[in-house]
Amino acid sequence: MEYLTTTQIAKKWNLSRRRVSKLCAEGRVEGAKMMGNLWFVPEDAEKPVDKRLKEAECNK
Repeated sequence: MEYLTTTQIAKKWNLSRRRVSKLCAEGRVEGAKMMGNLWFVPEDAEKPVDKRLKEAECNK
């Protein structure tokens, strides 16, 4: 399995690196692993649904 850094995933998901790190720390990214002080995310991981938005806004 290939892993990507939070910077690479941030570009892929169109999010900030900080947001990706926060999602990993909250356990919302399946398969994410912390090595040292860096998060590594499986390249095939699904982008979590943004719970800050209402359902109608997510479907746009």
